[in-house]
Amino acid sequence: MGNLLKNFLLIYLICLCVSCAKEKVEVSEMLDIVPDNALTDEERGDGWMLLFNGIETDVWRAYLGDSFPDNWTVENGAIKCLGGDVDLIFYPVEFAEFELAFTWKIQEGGNSGLLYHIVEREDLPATYYTGPEYQVVDQSGFKTELDPLQSVAADYGMYAPTLKEVVKKSGEWNESRIIYKNTKVSYWLNGEKTVEFTPNSQDWLERREGGKWKDFPEYAKMKKGYIGLQAHGDTVWYKNIKIRML
Repeated sequence: MGNLLKNFLLIYLICLCVSCAKEKVEVSEMLDIVPDNALTDEERGDGWMLLFNGIETDVWRAYLGDSFPDNWTVENGAIKCLGGDVDLIFYPVEFAEFELAFTWKIQEGGNSGLLYHIVEREDLPATYYTGPEYQVVDQSGFKTELDPLQSVAADYGMYAPTLKEVVKKSGEWNESRIIYKNTKVSYWLNGEKTVEFTPNSQDWLERREGGKWKDFPEYAKMKKGYIGLQAHGDTVWYKNIKIRML
C-alpha cells in the first residue's frame, strides 16, 4: 500500500471519528497503520527485533555459504525466492525460546517453509536435517493431494494442522506465527492456532523416531539455532519477519 493511500486512509479515519464524536458515539481507539517491515513502539518495548527491513540483505546468507545467493532477491519490500534449492539463513544470531511472526505469499502450486533451530555443519547438507519446519505451501492449488503432515501451517512431518476457514489462495498474503517454548510450541495462521505440541514429550519422540525424521539423527536435537527460509524450486515472498526472545 503506497504512502499516499495510507495517508488518505488515516485522514478518513480521523474524520470518521470526529463525526462519530459529534453524534455522541464514543470511539475508544483508532487503528494504527503500521508500514511493512517496521515495529511499533509497543513492539520495541516488548523486545521485538526485525530480521528484515525491506531493503537490506546483509544479515542473510546461503546455508553453508558466505553471501546472499542468486536464487533470492528483494522485491517491493519482500525477500523473494526465484526458485532453485539454496536456502537462506539469518546468521548473526541463534535463537532458543522465541516468538516469531512473518508474512508470506506463494505462487500457485508452490512449496516452501520457515525453519528454526538450524545447525550449520558441513556434514549436514540442508537446513531440514536439523531444523523443524513451519510448512508454507499452496494448500488448495498444490499439484498433488497433500498429506496432513505436509499441509500449510503444519509442523512438517510431525504434527498436522487444524485448519479452519483461514487458508488463503496462492498470491494472497498470509500472517503466520510460531511461539516456541521448551514446554510448549504453537503455530498460528491468520490469527488461528493450527498446531500445539510439547517438545521431547513421549508423543513427540515417537513421532520423530517412527516417522519421516527417523533417518535424520540430528533432526530437532538442538534447542538453539538459526532461522531459515526454504527454497523448494518455487516462487515465494516473505516480509514483516520479526522475533522476540522468550
